[in-house]
Amino acid sequence: MANAGIQFLFAGTIFGSAFLLFLVQPLIAKQILPWFGGSAAVWSICMVFFQVALLAGYAYSDWISRHLRMRAQALLHVALLLASLAFLPIVAGAQWKPAGAEDPAWRILGLLVGTIGLPYFLLSTTGPLVQSWVSRTPWGARVYRYFSLSNLASLLSLLSYPVLIEPRSTLMQQAIGWSWGYAGFVVLCAGTTLYMARRWSHDLPAAAEIADASTDAPGAAPRRIDQLLWLALPALGSWLLLAVTNHITQNIAAVPFLWVLPLSLYLLSFVLCFESDRWYRRGLFVPLAAAMLALCAYQLQDGAGLKIHTALTIHVAGLFVLCMFLHGETARLRPAPAHLTRFYLMLSLGGAIGGVTVGLGAPYLLPAYYELGIGLVLAALLGALVLRARWLLWVPGVGLAACCAWLLAEQVRSDHEGLRTLGRNFYGSMHTYDVRRQDPPDYVRQFVHGSIKHGEQFLSPERRREPTTYYGATSGVGRAIEALPIGARRVGLIGLGAGTLAAYGRTGDVYRFYEINPEVFDIADREFTFLRDSRAQIERVLGDARLALERESAQGFDVLAVDAFSGDSVPVHLLTAQAMQVYLRHLRPDGVVAFHVTNHFLALAPVVARIAQSQGLHAVLVSDDAEDSAWLHATDWVLVARDPQVLARAPIAAAAQPIAVDPTARPWTDDYNNLLGVLK
Repeated sequence: MANAGIQFLFAGTIFGSAFLLFLVQPLIAKQILPWFGGSAAVWSICMVFFQVALLAGYAYSDWISRHLRMRAQALLHVALLLASLAFLPIVAGAQWKPAGAEDPAWRILGLLVGTIGLPYFLLSTTGPLVQSWVSRTPWGARVYRYFSLSNLASLLSLLSYPVLIEPRSTLMQQAIGWSWGYAGFVVLCAGTTLYMARRWSHDLPAAAEIADASTDAPGAAPRRIDQLLWLALPALGSWLLLAVTNHITQNIAAVPFLWVLPLSLYLLSFVLCFESDRWYRRGLFVPLAAAMLALCAYQLQDGAGLKIHTALTIHVAGLFVLCMFLHGETARLRPAPAHLTRFYLMLSLGGAIGGVTVGLGAPYLLPAYYELGIGLVLAALLGALVLRARWLLWVPGVGLAACCAWLLAEQVRSDHEGLRTLGRNFYGSMHTYDVRRQDPPDYVRQFVHGSIKHGEQFLSPERRREPTTYYGATSGVGRAIEALPIGARRVGLIGLGAGTLAAYGRTGDVYRFYEINPEVFDIADREFTFLRDSRAQIERVLGDARLALERESAQGFDVLAVDAFSGDSVPVHLLTAQAMQVYLRHLRPDGVVAFHVTNHFLALAPVVARIAQSQGLHAVLVSDDAEDSAWLHATDWVLVARDPQVLARAPIAAAAQPIAVDPTARPWTDDYNNLLGVLK
C-alpha cells in the first residue's frame, strides 16, 4: 500500500472514531433526559462519564503501546472491538428508568456504562492508539496533525447534530443510524489494526526506543513542571466548559443545541491550537484572556446591568478565548512523539479531574453556582504560573486573580443579603429570601431556583393565603380553576415551587403535587405556609411527574397544571404528543390541562397548540400582563381541553386568545423536537 494510502487509512480511522464519539454524546443524553426530569444536570453527569471514559481509553492506549508488541496489541484490540458489537443498538433499556428515590447521578452513570460503555471506551482509544502507531513509522513525523484532525471531526459531529440530525430524524432513527455507523467503524478499525500487525509487527521499534522525528516538538524529555501543566491546563479548560454550560442550560433550556455550543467552541480551540503554531499567539490571546476574565467575573454580580442575551454571549466568548489560552499553552508544551501517549493520558486525566469536580463535586460541595467564579480565579492564577518567567505579565496575573476573587466574594455576599436558606443538589440551587415590598408596603418571602423566582408569599397573616407571582386569579391557571363547576375539585400540579396554587384549595378539594426534587418539598413545608394553610387535602408524589403518571391509575383531574421549569429551562419531555396522551388519561372528560409557557427565549404556545390539534383537542392562550398588581408577574398559559365549550366558560373566555399554528409543522414527540425552530 502506498504511503498516501496508508496515511489515508489512519486518518479515516481517527476521523470516524472522533465523529462517532462526539455524535453519541447528545444522542444518548437526549434519550435519557426525560427520565430525570429534563434537568440540565443530566448533561453535566454525562460529560463526567464521557471524560472518565476518555481517560480510561487513553490509559489503555498508553499501557498497551508501551508494554505489548504490535501483534499482541492487535489481538487484544480486535477482540474488544468485536465484543463491543453486543452493545448495539445503543438504546437505553427501560429497566434504567428511576423510581423516584434514587440518587440520579449514580443511576445515570450506571445507565451509560450499561448502554454505551464498551463502544465509547473503544472509540476513545482510537485517536491516541493509532497516533502512537503513526509516530513509530517513517512517515509519522507530524503526528500532532492527527490530534487536530480528531478534534475537527468531533467539532463537525457536534455541529451536525442540532442543525442536520436532530430536526430531521427521530431518536430511534438516530440510534439505529449511529449503530450502523459504529459497525462500519469496527470493520475499518479492525482492518487498520490487522494491517499494522501484519506489515509492521517486525519493523516497528519499541515505544521506549523511539527517536524523536518530530519537527513540531522539542526532543528533550519533558520536565516535571511541564507534565504538571499538561494536567492543570486541560483540567481548567474542562472546568470552565462545564461551569459555563451549567450557567447556560440552567437559564434557557436543557437541550442538545445549548450543550453543543460551548463544547464546540472548546473543541475548536483544540483544533486551532494543535493544527499548527500560527493560530495561538501569546501577544493576542494573553490580553484577550485577561479582559474576558475580568468581564466574566463582573457578570457574576446580579446588578451587572446587561440583559441575559448579552451576558450569555460574554460567557460563551469568554470560554472560547480562555480555552484558546489554556490549550494554546498546552500545545506549546507538547513533547516528542516518544512521549505522545503519556501526553494524551495527562490531558485526558486533567479533563476528567475538571469534569468530575464540577459535575459531581460542585452540587454537593458548593451551596450555589460558585464554580464559575472559582474557575475564573484559578484561570488567572494558572496564567500567572505559566507566564512566571516574565514578571511584567506575572504581576498583573496575580492582580487579576485577586480581582476575580473579590468579585466572587461579592457574589457570595449578595446571595446572602436577606437570605434565609441556601442549598443545592442535582436539580439546582435553591434559595429563600425575605424582602420588603414598597407597593404595597409589606414583607414577602421569595423562593428562587437557579436565577428565577419560583414563588412568593406575603408574611402578614391576613395576606399569606393570596396567590402571587405567576398564579393570580387572572392568570390562565387561575381562570381554569375558577371556571370549574361548584363542588369538590381534584387538581393535579406538576411542579411544586412554594406551593402557591394550593391557595385555591377549598374544603373537599384534593390537590395532588408531583415534584422531582425532594428538597423542594422540604422548602415548601419549612419556609412557606401555602400547603398547610390550604383547605384542600394535599397529596404528594416524589419523582418525575410523567413517569409517575405513567405508573398510576387514572386520577380523574379537573385541572392538571404543567408547571415544571427551572429558570427558562424547559423539560421538553412534558411537551410531547405522548405526554399529552398521558395527561388525557388522568383528565376528566370536561377537564383542562394548563401549560405554563412563559419564557424569555422560546415560543412554546404554538408547540402545545400543534400537539393539541394533532390529537383533536382544543387550545387557547391566556396572556396576563398583571399590570394592576405589583405582586403578580406577566404570564402565558395555554389551556387545552377535549370540549371547546369548556374553554368558553366565563373566566376563561374573557381572556382566551386563539393560537396561530402552522399546520405543516411536525408535532413534538418523544422521538422528535426542534428547539431551534421555536427560538424567539
